[in-house]
Amino acid sequence: MEIFSFVKRVPSTTANVEIKDQQLDTSGCEFEINPYDLFAVEEGLRQKEAAGDGNVTSVSFGSDASQKDLRTTLAMGADAALLLRNDAADTADAATTAKVIAAAMDGRSFDLLLFGKQAVDRDQHGVGPGVATRLGIPCITEVISLTIDDGKVTAMREVEGATETITTSVPCAITCQKGLNEPRLASLKGIMAAKRKPLESIDTEMPAMALTVESTQPPDVRPAGRIVANAAELVDALRNEAKVL
Repeated sequence: MEIFSFVKRVPSTTANVEIKDQQLDTSGCEFEINPYDLFAVEEGLRQKEAAGDGNVTSVSFGSDASQKDLRTTLAMGADAALLLRNDAADTADAATTAKVIAAAMDGRSFDLLLFGKQAVDRDQHGVGPGVATRLGIPCITEVISLTIDDGKVTAMREVEGATETITTSVPCAITCQKGLNEPRLASLKGIMAAKRKPLESIDTEMPAMALTVESTQPPDVRPAGRIVANAAELVDALRNEAKVL
């Protein structure tokens, strides 16, 4: 199988990101691979292992700093990595990112494209479906179970109060949800092997943005809590101050 897993460099989920000049100020932040994208990398490795052969290529649309994250995926077990390099990639919206990735994949042979369900920096959920639409292939989103047998894809996803099972065929795109797998840690052997694996870098033009951010501001500061003396005072506050009763 020819599998491509897509990863994005994002600020750490524990980072204290501030707003400066109507933009997120990530200077001084620690960065990491988007957590949902790690499920995509792990699933690519598992599907290759289940098939018994094939290749897993990790792909990132980002600056040169993303090479570090691609090396991490190589240490996990990916066979090769591809950087779609653009210094402004971090500012791209989901639709623009999907356009860049689809253009890079057009003409390449693949069976499976694996994405995280969303990136935790923008939470737009749109890259995987956007790439699939542009390439004209099926897409199943927020998958928690995936099997592939003789070209037939069976995926399970959670819906409100139930689960949904969908079947399709390769080639297709999958967006990966928490619960699909448990991403492996890179071993020392994997880290050493990663140094010898190919990492290709291609300069990529940034298309015109599909989405414009008008303004950015932090959430309102929450008022300080207070302790009430008894149930009657609590009911009065809920009825006359919070007006939820």
